[in-house]
Amino acid sequence: MPRSPLSAPTQLAVVGLGALGLPMAINLLRAGHHLRVHTRSRSAEDHPDLQGAVRCATPAEAAQGCQALLVCVSNNAAVEEVLWGAQGAGPALAEGSLVIDCSTISPAGAQAMAQRLNARGVQFLDAPVTGGTEGAKAGSLTVLCGGDAEDLERARPLLEVIGGSIHHFGPVGAGQQVKAINQVLVAGSYAAVAEAIALGQHLQLPMDQVVNALKHGAAGSWALEHRSAAMLADTYPLGFKLELHHKDLGIALAAAAAAGLELPITAAVRDQEQALMDQGLGEADVSALRRRLPQANATDA
Repeated sequence: MPRSPLSAPTQLAVVGLGALGLPMAINLLRAGHHLRVHTRSRSAEDHPDLQGAVRCATPAEAAQGCQALLVCVSNNAAVEEVLWGAQGAGPALAEGSLVIDCSTISPAGAQAMAQRLNARGVQFLDAPVTGGTEGAKAGSLTVLCGGDAEDLERARPLLEVIGGSIHHFGPVGAGQQVKAINQVLVAGSYAAVAEAIALGQHLQLPMDQVVNALKHGAAGSWALEHRSAAMLADTYPLGFKLELHHKDLGIALAAAAAAGLELPITAAVRDQEQALMDQGLGEADVSALRRRLPQANATDA
């Protein structure tokens, strides 16, 4: 028998309160859901906009009595720890509950998590998101889903709080495959914007005016709209960590290799990101790719 949609008020656990997870949790709380929250550092659990949520010391504690668990952490190992670590949520989840994983992990990792949870009578959706911190705060993320269609419909009331558009691509793992494609596109667009900014600055052009003119034409992109200002100022406040995007490109390149494809632009951007990480910029926004190109001389700018 199909289970009822998880409309508010749902007893919900959220594990992972980083740059995306925290605003997602805040929006779910504001929508009327009852939240139990946990994050590895514990500090974000005290955020004033989470007043009313129950702080939990472990993922297992957070999962107690919950109808659904939303996970938003950094990689395969972190999802494994959340679900199956010493204090993992997996054994604590009730039969019939649902795990919604908004992390970006490998498709095979998502499938492995689903299999282990299904053996306990718990369902799983891989639901990675895209749209940056701006989208997370606005509740307008794009949600890329893999899993059973009935599970997606059950989760839809929750996903509609965090996302402006929700897309279903097939079984578990399909959402992660689409997210890999997204990150390939992000790699190319950010790198292209970085090169265009560098060229314009070396040509001594009025770059604010140039960007404003070009973003409405064929060269327009999310990266040009939202990250060109950071590149022009050479300051990179966090939107999406470069080191996480580098990890995502590894997933995409592995998928390409398995399919017999070479992705030379993606591989080149991953190498640029590695060089920036070696310089200590792994925690900066992906737009720090501008740092791989020389700045215009102060006398020429």
